[in-house]
Amino acid sequence: MADLFSDEWMKTFMDEWNKEPALAGALAKINFNSVIGYGYQGDATPIGVITVEDGIVTSAGAFNGEDLSWDIRAKPASWDKWISKGIGMTGLGMAYTTGKMKFVVGDYMAMVKDPRMAGPFIKSFSVMGNV
Repeated sequence: MADLFSDEWMKTFMDEWNKEPALAGALAKINFNSVIGYGYQGDATPIGVITVEDGIVTSAGAFNGEDLSWDIRAKPASWDKWISKGIGMTGLGMAYTTGKMKFVVGDYMAMVKDPRMAGPFIKSFSVMGNV
């Protein structure tokens, strides 16, 4: 298996994202567009990035200085737990309030208040488990 958030891992994540109706399909309905970075707390930059256009990931790979709409960070052990077990709304809230998940860029509160975005965000963790 490729290293978490590596170029290869992100490309596989793109494929898994795009074939999941509860993620790509749900976000297409709200014309969701974003550039999302993923990485580890304490690092200067994210490791991997995806570009989402109308819910569909159109590019994915290693972070290369893109302007991010979202930059999500956590410690490796937290990522491993969420990817293997998923994360629900309660777990997401706890991860955010305890600082286990940090949004370096992006408005966490706006996202969780909008079920059209929160549901797919939570679904993205189970999709990561398919990589």
